[in-house]
Order: sequence, then C-alpha cells, then structure tokens
Amino acid sequence: MGYVAVRGGGIAIEESLNLLEFERVRSSAAWGTDEIEHTFPELIDQVMGEASLYAPRLAALALKQAQGSPDEAVFLLRAFRSTLERPYVSRPVDTAELRISRRISAAFKDVPGGQVLGATRDYSHRLLAFDLETEGTEELADKRAELARHFAEIASPQEGDAAGRSDGTLPRVLDYLRAEGLVAHVSDDDGEPVDATMVPLTFPAPRSVRLQTLARGMTQAVEALGYAAIRGFGPAHPTVGELRQGRAAVAVDHPLSPGGPEDAYYLGSVPLCEVESVFMDEGGSSSDAAAFASGQASALSLAVGYGLVFGRAETKAIAMSVLDRCLDSDEVRYPTEDEEFVLYHVDGVEATGFISHLKLPHYVTFQSKLSSVRGTRDTAVIDPASDRTADQAAAAALESKEACNAAAL
Repeated sequence: MGYVAVRGGGIAIEESLNLLEFERVRSSAAWGTDEIEHTFPELIDQVMGEASLYAPRLAALALKQAQGSPDEAVFLLRAFRSTLERPYVSRPVDTAELRISRRISAAFKDVPGGQVLGATRDYSHRLLAFDLETEGTEELADKRAELARHFAEIASPQEGDAAGRSDGTLPRVLDYLRAEGLVAHVSDDDGEPVDATMVPLTFPAPRSVRLQTLARGMTQAVEALGYAAIRGFGPAHPTVGELRQGRAAVAVDHPLSPGGPEDAYYLGSVPLCEVESVFMDEGGSSSDAAAFASGQASALSLAVGYGLVFGRAETKAIAMSVLDRCLDSDEVRYPTEDEEFVLYHVDGVEATGFISHLKLPHYVTFQSKLSSVRGTRDTAVIDPASDRTADQAAAAALESKEACNAAAL
C-alpha cells in the first residue's frame, strides 16, 4: 500500500538503519557467535524452537544482529529458513531412544530407571549471584576444572539392566499404563504428518499441525495460554506423567536406495525436551459416570497431552502438552479449546508483525476517523439548562479553569 503523504522516506529509513547500527557497535563487545551460543544456551534454544530451525550458530548470529531481541532474532532465522532447499527428509525420530540427561515423573515416585534430576533450577534459591559480575577467564577456568573433577569422582560406570540400558536410554513411564489399556487412544496419532510450514493453517487442523504450531509458537504465549487452561479456563489440572530431556539421533535414507533403519545415514543428534501430561478423559462424561457408578470402572480412562520442543524449554513443553489436550476437546467451552484462537495467537512472528504494523503510516484511515468525529461537532447542541451551545459551555469551563490556575499562582 502506498501513501502519497510520505516524502523522502528512503533516505530517512537508510539513516535510521545507520543509527541503529551505530548504537550496536558503539556500546557492544566484540562477541562472536561462540560466546553468545555458549553463554545463553536456553535463549538459543528458544530462538531455534520458535524459528523451527536447529542451527545454534545461526541463532546466535541472529541474536547478535537483533541486539538481543528474541522476536527479531526469530524473524531473521525464519526468513533465512524460508530460503533453504529441502533435499532430504529424515527418518521418524523415536524419542524412546533419547540419550537421557534428565527425566522426572510427577505421577510416580518410583519409576524404572529412577528419577534423574539432571541440571535444573527447580530447587535453587532465586538470588542474584553478584560474583558473576566480576567473573573473569581465569575464574571461569578454575570453576570448570573444579566441577569436572567433582563429577569425575562421583561418576560410576553405567550397567545395562531391564530399566536403564547402557546406551543411556530409559523406557517411557506411561508405556506401562498403555500396556494396561488405561490410556485413551488419540484418533489421528498414526496419520501422515502435515508440514505446517508448507501449507496454510486451516481448521479443523490435524493434530500434527497443532503440535507443530505450538512447538514453534512464542514461548511466553504458549506458557500464558497453558497457565490460563490450568487455572480453570481449560479441561482440568494435569499431572506430568513424564518429562525427559536428552539427545535424539537424526538419520536420512539413501536418496537412491532407501532401506531399513540400519541402512540410514546418521547426521547427528539434537537436544529435545519431551513431556507427557495425564488428564482424566472427560469424553462422554455422563455415560462414563453412569458406567463407573454401576461398577464398570473400565469405562473411565486417562488422556495424554503431548509436548516436544528443542533444548531445555521445560515450561513451554508442559504448557504445550496442556494445550494439546485442550485442543482435542470435542466441545469448545473455553478459549483455550478453540483451535483458531490458540493457533493463530501463539505465533510470535505473526503477532509481532501485526502489532508492529501499527507504527506504519495510517494517515488516510485516521483522517477519515477524524473527519467523522469533527462532523459530529459541527452541529450545535443546545444545553437545555443554560440555553448555551456545547461549544460555548466548553469555552466557559476552560476560562474558569485558567482563572483558577492564575489564582493559584
């Protein structure tokens, strides 16, 4: 859309960009992408997840260019992603084969393989560590060496058994409930996944599209809507059946002679956080309640909400699992169960772009609104109490206010 009132915009925009670059180089340190990537790993995870592109170095570069703005960095990385070719599609990743670094369950105390706390802030005191302000290269190296010795001393060799194998994998907790037939089956779990980045968002959306949209949604938006659902604007309060972090292997088939998994080419591994949250299945609640009252307990079952994100974004993964369950509801009772409301409003690039466009010139539309407002003031309105027009009454009030101010001075 063009605006006739805009004059000389090109030069002004160019100088604005020069000023932005000057502000960046004037006060920033000469950090490379390595420093950014290793100093802010969880911020890197957030940018990669919302951009749906696993590229830590490029995410660090985007953050540097965006001067630390996650929204702008995601925009940059998504724009770059849209230029890439897709020569291969990886084999499906089996998250049961995650090499576990952290794994907990809020549903069961004792789980096969045990609770693995791993690295977490959940039990830390939220106090500022002022010593980090003056932490230098030598202090950092000393701490690194000390902690490396500490973990080398307490580490014990892993022994393969029925619960935890020697390759670092652990069985899923909820698989035991599935084996008992206690978990409700999701109807389109086995359907062919749809690439949400290649097709427009339509409703009703397949579950694969819902999960992809939530996984690449703005972290804070997903967490906010998940929080709203738990507070009462959703089906129920969930229980985290299992939260697991680890690295998953990624492999592709040979382009000319695809074979089995043993013939695939290993590309590397990516860090993932997976969550399965458990809910009471509310489907057909009246008949289920009657069946339960009559002693047929098998009529009730458990439903599972699923979340999977890059890195260690645990809170987002949990919120995603909550919204996955909300969007699986047959009846829309709350906004968090409305596909269009949730999926359209968690996309950070869409939200940032639409809100930011309000800063662009809207001269013509605003002049139309202004003309409408002025048109209502053209007709004199008689004040029945004093037989004065509204404009005269307003002028008298203004004179009275000025007189009071003068007296006060």
